[in-house]
Amino acid sequence: MFRLFRLLDEFRLRHTPVTAQELSEDLGVSLRTLYRDIADLQAMGAPIRGEGGVGYVMEPGYFLPSLRFDADELEAIALGVRLVVSRGDPKLAEAAVRASAKIASTVNEGARRAFLVSPVESGPSALGRTPHLETLRDSVRQRKVLEIAYEALTGKASVRRARPLGLTVFDTVWLLTIWCERASDFRHLRVDRIRSIKETGACFRDEAGKRFSDCLTREGNATFPRGVIPNRPTKPRLDSPGPA
Repeated sequence: MFRLFRLLDEFRLRHTPVTAQELSEDLGVSLRTLYRDIADLQAMGAPIRGEGGVGYVMEPGYFLPSLRFDADELEAIALGVRLVVSRGDPKLAEAAVRASAKIASTVNEGARRAFLVSPVESGPSALGRTPHLETLRDSVRQRKVLEIAYEALTGKASVRRARPLGLTVFDTVWLLTIWCERASDFRHLRVDRIRSIKETGACFRDEAGKRFSDCLTREGNATFPRGVIPNRPTKPRLDSPGPA
């Protein structure tokens, strides 16, 4: 979380170019991590210039602009980050830490301290060890059609050609919402019950009536409803509607 701050401080303290090797040794990180952190700072607007055979240097007088968050907003963000770290796959958890560092680097000193030592915490969870999460997240983003071998809670095994639409995290389980091409309908699959995933090489189009938001709307769980959505508490039905 503090790597970006430390890297900024290294640049501010130096008035001559410094090599990536020197920085990585001073910060105790790999060259790959250092290059990624420099790219993150540059994306945030830091005027860091690099030249082959010379090194990196940051123009003097640079400070990131401050964002304004109240105490409740900072605690909400801090808790959200910690929930993702404890319940997401390793890559998602690492992204949450990087995002947290970026947020902390753009608030004033008092807010930064309150954010980094926030009194809200996420308890331990085994959800971060749920298999297939990273693969499924990528497949959702890339709209990859998958062949999913699944074992229902009843023990019934099935293989589905599916469009992965979205993931929902609960206290004890991750849920994958798919459009099942065999059933021509939505299904919810417990990620921990997925036995294998195979890419088919096909991708699917964004079609009205077959989106994650369409499923949520139909079940009354739309986060941002369009029109009138029934205001009723519902729980996603595993392997539903219909048999697994």
